[in-house]
Amino acid sequence: MLPFFLVGIIRFLVFFVRFEFRISPKTLEKISKNEPFVVVFWHGELLLQPFLFQKYVREKKVWVLISKHFDGEIISNVVRYFGIGVLRGSSSKGGIRALYHAIKKIENGEYIAITPDGPRGPYHSVADGVVLLTQKTNVPVVVSRIFFSNAWEFKSWDKFRIPKPFSKAVFIIKEPLTLESLELEVARAFVKEKMEEDVCVF
Repeated sequence: MLPFFLVGIIRFLVFFVRFEFRISPKTLEKISKNEPFVVVFWHGELLLQPFLFQKYVREKKVWVLISKHFDGEIISNVVRYFGIGVLRGSSSKGGIRALYHAIKKIENGEYIAITPDGPRGPYHSVADGVVLLTQKTNVPVVVSRIFFSNAWEFKSWDKFRIPKPFSKAVFIIKEPLTLESLELEVARAFVKEKMEEDVCVF
């Protein structure tokens, strides 16, 4: 019953939270042309990400890589409710198989979403998977951040945040990043830098 309870909370929050989307024109162009890419967002900011996909990505399926841990099972059932596909696996379990299926989805013109610091951290770290996937398929990375004007923050490793009713949520979707010519460690550092860039939101 927990996934249904969480979906209800999300629906409630969306009704009482004001949304603003600031998306790069270059990313919008890729979406309009149905060109695939990999979306990355931090684990602590995943709660309302499905609404980004519902708003902008309608022509192609979005698949999210989720771990095989217990919390991954809960998240999987929640995101399926919003029409998002699930590929199960992480760096510690089932990662190679999940990566293989993700490559096939991209080759089919579909989108992949990844939390590069999930499922267990460290906080705001970037694992190898996102780099390997984009370099293998020659597709770019698109960073998605969400900021809240007022939110509760959990004392968890990912500092998970939930917006308070009547607050404002601002999505920042950046322009596509190309990683194909970069060494692994350089590419990981580059993605982290772009994900942690200071953004003037409020």
